[in-house]
Amino acid sequence: MFEPLTPPNPDKILQLMQMFRADPRPNKIDLGVGVYRNAEGVTPIMRAVKEAEKRLWESETTKAYTAVAGDPAYHAAMRALVLGEAVPSGRVAALATPGGTGAIRQSLELVRMVRPEATVWLSAPTWPNHPSIIRYLKLPIAEYRYFDSGTRDVDFAGMMADLAGVRQGDVVLLHGCCHNPTGANLTLDEWREVTDLLLEKRALPFVDIAYQGFGDGLEEDAAGLRHMATQMPEMLIAASCSKNFGIYRERAGIVLALADDPRRRELLQGNLAYLNRQNYSFPPDHGARLVTMVLEDPALRADWQAELEEMRLNMLKIRQLLAEELRKLSNSDRFDFIARHRGMFSRLGATPEQVEAMREKHGIYMVGDSRINIAGLTEETVPILARAMIEVGM
Repeated sequence: MFEPLTPPNPDKILQLMQMFRADPRPNKIDLGVGVYRNAEGVTPIMRAVKEAEKRLWESETTKAYTAVAGDPAYHAAMRALVLGEAVPSGRVAALATPGGTGAIRQSLELVRMVRPEATVWLSAPTWPNHPSIIRYLKLPIAEYRYFDSGTRDVDFAGMMADLAGVRQGDVVLLHGCCHNPTGANLTLDEWREVTDLLLEKRALPFVDIAYQGFGDGLEEDAAGLRHMATQMPEMLIAASCSKNFGIYRERAGIVLALADDPRRRELLQGNLAYLNRQNYSFPPDHGARLVTMVLEDPALRADWQAELEEMRLNMLKIRQLLAEELRKLSNSDRFDFIARHRGMFSRLGATPEQVEAMREKHGIYMVGDSRINIAGLTEETVPILARAMIEVGM
């Protein structure tokens, strides 16, 4: 039975984690794994989440299943967080999933169900799970230019030129904010231009938003997505609560699917529930329940937003410190893009040889394409990274 199996392609980030753990050097720095860390290098449980857990422990009376599509209260809370008042609730079908990756998978399963010939367009570069899942589902795949390795900003002209090749019924996957792995974001005006193009092409936008609140603020980070939702007749959104609620291991995600009329919305809702039933039956509820409690309680929500803002400002501070240190050491402004980027990630533009040299000589671990997790740095380690970058010839 199992003889035909071959080893899967290794996950580069998991490999990097193993290498980091095996490194005996006490001052090694992990900039590879995409989790938020505070100034002490700890991924904290957010205050509001901890309080919600206490209340849930005291009040919960059953561990029975929720609905196949998840708790409707979670659907409503996340719909409001992501979409605000952009579209009527009657247009939105929702599906609770195991994390943002589960939301991406179920969204693509839906695409495969209704239009298996649709090409899924991805930004170059993108998060590795995107092409991995698409290829596993045997959906056609194409790329559009996104990142200019020279300026370290969005190559918007290249992006629009490539998306001109999108056909009716194709799917265009966009990052909602804090583009992973580059940190370079579309402006609101650019979101409007992309929306107009997809309307003209009659293509389906699919927005992956995993870092809402980590860029310019909760509302600001959703502005482009919300504009698109007001204009497009149909749209898919995969949202994650891992980062902005700090509940990575609880695996709380959601699919929001926009339809152009209530009847089609009901069809969408039924088919989304069907996909959950085929994959894992009922979705996990603990993380979703905590998110719902935080978003529904005014005091908890206010405390959560305050702590989320502290996290966002800490990452901006680290970005500014790193850009300033590199400006001083290099006597140039060529690293100022780090301060312009948003979210947890930036792609530095180092060669694979320079990345390897930083790991071997300085104990600094980053993904081979030089993506770093800004939240893996502290004020104390910023100068260490900056000196290493200059010493390896960046």
